[in-house]
Amino acid sequence: MTGLRYVYAVCRPFRSALQAQLTGVAGVPPKMLTHHGLIAVVGTVPEADFAEEPLRAHLEDLDWLAETARAHQGVIDALTAVTTPLPLRLATVFQDDSGVRVMMEAHEDLFRRTLDRLEGRVEWGVKAYAGKPPAEPAQPAARPASGRDYLRQRRRQTVAGEEAGRQAEEFAGRLHATLSRFAEDARLHPPQNARLSGASGRNVLNAAYLVPRALSEEFVELVDRTKDEASGASGVRVELTGPWAAYSFTGFTGTGGESP
Repeated sequence: MTGLRYVYAVCRPFRSALQAQLTGVAGVPPKMLTHHGLIAVVGTVPEADFAEEPLRAHLEDLDWLAETARAHQGVIDALTAVTTPLPLRLATVFQDDSGVRVMMEAHEDLFRRTLDRLEGRVEWGVKAYAGKPPAEPAQPAARPASGRDYLRQRRRQTVAGEEAGRQAEEFAGRLHATLSRFAEDARLHPPQNARLSGASGRNVLNAAYLVPRALSEEFVELVDRTKDEASGASGVRVELTGPWAAYSFTGFTGTGGESP
C-alpha cells in the first residue's frame, strides 16, 4: 500500500511480539522502522486523508478525530504492554520512510535520554470531581413567608455550595500531595471542561503521576484508600485511569511531520 508514513511512537528494540491482529489508523497494522538502534512504530495512511489540506479539514470533524484517536491509542496501549514507548502526537505524518529517519536523526539524543528516564515506568491519571453539597435533613417543603425568607434560603444554599467547594479543593490538594510523594514525578493539567468531557461535577484535580511499573499495584491501592474519605463529607468523586504510556512526562511535544 502506498501512502504517507504515520508515526505512533519511538522506542528501543523489544522481544515480545505485538498482538497478531493489531491494526492502527486506517485499519493498517503497524510496522517497525529501525534507525541507529531505535525503532519508529509506523503505519501507512492514505494521502487523501492525511495530506496537509485534508488533514486540516478532518481535525475539525469530531467523529473522524475520535475514531483516529482510538486507533492511535490502541497501538500505543499495545506497545505499553511490551515495552516503554515514547508516543508522538496524534497525526504525525511524513512523506516516506526517509522522512521518518530524518526526524529520528534530528531528535535522536532527546529520544534516547527520554527513553532512559521513562524505562520501566508508566503514567496513571487521577481526576477528582466536586459533587453537590451534603443534603439538609428532610423536612416538609414550605413556601417562603416573605421575600426576605426567600433570600435567606438562597443565601444558605449559596454558603453551603461554597463550603462544599472549599472542602473539595482542600481534599484535592491533600490527594495530590499524597500521590506526588509516592510517584517519581507528577504533572497538574488544567481542569477539564464538563461540557467537553461529559463528566458530572466540577473537575478539581486533573493530574498525571509517573510510577514504576513494579509499584503500580501499590499506587492503585493508595488511590482506592482515598475514595472513602472523598465520598464522605467532601462529596468528591475520584477516578483513576491507566496505566498509560508516559505522555505527560516525555518532555517532547512531538512533531507535526512534514508537508507531503
